[in-house]
Amino acid sequence: MTTLHIRVGDPVVTTLDRAKATMQALEHGESPVPYFGIGFDSLPQFLAVFTPRRWELVSRLRQAGSLTIAELARQLHRNYKNVHDDVAVLMQWDTVRRDEDHRVFVPWDEIDLRLPLVHQAA
Repeated sequence: MTTLHIRVGDPVVTTLDRAKATMQALEHGESPVPYFGIGFDSLPQFLAVFTPRRWELVSRLRQAGSLTIAELARQLHRNYKNVHDDVAVLMQWDTVRRDEDHRVFVPWDEIDLRLPLVHQAA
């Protein structure tokens, strides 16, 4: 199972620790545990990328498999240009990819979204 991990508000040190552990495993001749992740500084930044329409697009692609953008737009009952633009954004965030036939697809079996609640002093 391949999982895309999305973290909102993850400190940079967490990412650096993960990279350090990977490098140490490689130095010791071990295979590191595969980790595919993207991070956002804040909830507004995350919500600007993962709009409800884009989540719907990801869900449809996951169900349907690889599609052309035109096929995807028809299935979603949306304008081609808007779907194309949404796919372009999701590709920048590695949520959607293109196959050798230029069809788009979601390569992940699962997306794990973490949004830690900030603890504030009372």
